[in-house]
Amino acid sequence: MVLHSNIIGEGKPFIILHGFLGMSDNWKTLGRKFSEQGYQLHLVDQRNHGRSFHDDVFDYEVLVEDLRWYCEQHKLRDIVLLGHSMGGKTAMLFATKYPHLVCKLIVADISPRFYPVHHDAILEGLSSLDFSILKTRKETDAQLSNFVPEFGTRQFLLKNLHWVEKGQLGLRINLSVLKDEVSEVGEALPMHAKFNKETLFLRGDKSEYIGAQDESLIKSHFSEASIVTIANAGHWLHAENPNDFFKEVMQFLS
Repeated sequence: MVLHSNIIGEGKPFIILHGFLGMSDNWKTLGRKFSEQGYQLHLVDQRNHGRSFHDDVFDYEVLVEDLRWYCEQHKLRDIVLLGHSMGGKTAMLFATKYPHLVCKLIVADISPRFYPVHHDAILEGLSSLDFSILKTRKETDAQLSNFVPEFGTRQFLLKNLHWVEKGQLGLRINLSVLKDEVSEVGEALPMHAKFNKETLFLRGDKSEYIGAQDESLIKSHFSEASIVTIANAGHWLHAENPNDFFKEVMQFLS
């Protein structure tokens, strides 16, 4: 099965991978801006997310193979590859396994190291949504707020809401598998994995996902890496400061 994607524009192939519980739609606005610079944007839904297929197997090895198959089906090579958070981990592993397919790598707010599970409240909140009772987005948001107080995070999560049929809401994500396999999301990049082409790591100045202690680890895997901090931004740096994010990516690509 081939991953679902939204393809925008013409030119050099540029693939963007969303983070955990996200989807390609999160990147539409920036995707359009990149496409105006002469790129063909492939905004991809990873398995068990967005409109892509659901499957019981979920780890970085299969996410990477999904992407390789996607590139094969669309005849893509020499790609610009950008991944955020979980998508950044997929992108890192993909670039180290298939360096001949990637010309430049961009990793948004994630390091190659191991991260402990920290999505418990969010997954509990999503699991509490009973769509035999909840009939509107407003009711769903109210229920989710018992677990996720941050408005912005709820808006992000509620992008997964859709009408399964008339009068029946549901979530696009494969929640049961993502709950069972959530520990996979924090897995470290294998020690031997290396990519020796130009790589850009972007971190939010209010985020703790990439700290000073991560810099030497990043360089050990990605010899040509530069690390740039985006001001006034947390983990969702592309949404919180899209202008600086766009500017830094374009500077790197040019």
